[in-house]
Amino acid sequence: MRFLAAIIFSIAIIAVAFHYAKPLPGTNFDESFLPKASSVRYVAAGHDASVAGLFWIKGLTELGESYLTGKEYAYLGHVAELSTSLDSLFYTPYYFVGGVTPIDAPDTSDFSVLRRATRVYPEYWRLSLYYALRLARGPYPNRTEAANVMRKYFDSPDSTIPDHIRTIYRSFELDSMQTETALETILNDVMQPRFKKFRASFYTKILKLLGYKGLIADYDKDENYQKVKTLVDGMTEGRIHPAIVYRELLAMKKVEEPVADSTASSSP
Repeated sequence: MRFLAAIIFSIAIIAVAFHYAKPLPGTNFDESFLPKASSVRYVAAGHDASVAGLFWIKGLTELGESYLTGKEYAYLGHVAELSTSLDSLFYTPYYFVGGVTPIDAPDTSDFSVLRRATRVYPEYWRLSLYYALRLARGPYPNRTEAANVMRKYFDSPDSTIPDHIRTIYRSFELDSMQTETALETILNDVMQPRFKKFRASFYTKILKLLGYKGLIADYDKDENYQKVKTLVDGMTEGRIHPAIVYRELLAMKKVEEPVADSTASSSP
């Protein structure tokens, strides 16, 4: 009975908050109104978790309605921010927002939510990966910060973390470098004992760096992959001098073809 009274009280609080809240700034939509977390917490009377859940349900309901009506729902990140501000241990908004938000979405309201997720649940590498990808490929790319988010998983004792996740921080760092510097960094990494068991991942990193971004159907038959593998293995085994490997790999760099001007008229 006391639990039911608490739920009714929480619903009343939300109704009052929605009634008096100001509309969200900077949007062209008028379908949602959200109060500040500090205001809600003041009147929640200790029922922060219950109120956070109710706000989140409200957000999901409106998101579902937007799919049915075809109207864009621009408030999911804001609802998640409010819900997780009230209850930072509320895991569902973190995972949901990270999973449904496009990597290149221009709205960055999810950043504060994902930042809180990495702080509250550092052991869940997927939440950190969502944030790192948004940082690296979002509207304001910050690959250095993305690398910082994922670096802690390289030496994590968690045996369930895939190898490519352990080394992904290096990919973010390499993406922020010039080709020559990045190639030199990779070759230095290959020679370090701590990267020894990840050597195979460097073959594809080098190919991507040199402009070969497509998927490789058959590694054994791909000439470029085999050439990179031969050079890198020869360097690590002392058969080929690192300077020669660096020169040969850099010579493989793809030259970007100029894009044809579609507006230019063809000559007769």
